[in-house]
Amino acid sequence: MTTAQQVAMNTELWQSIGAIADNDALMLRLTRYAKKLAKEKDPSLMTKEEFFARVDAAKEGPMYELHDGETVEDLIKRVV
Repeated sequence: MTTAQQVAMNTELWQSIGAIADNDALMLRLTRYAKKLAKEKDPSLMTKEEFFARVDAAKEGPMYELHDGETVEDLIKRVV
């Protein structure tokens, strides 16, 4: 997102908030929604501890190694 797009979006957001600021019911809804949005996170993001826990868990599963001269496609065919 460009800086100009960010500025436009921020302006639009503050104008919208200003338009509903005098309505207590709408402000309550906006506050609840903002809290909900703030709690959302990208499921692909993880902490360092979560990452290493997944690595350790993967070490417990099956492992496959390429044989000399074997391609990845050959390995897939062999283990599937």
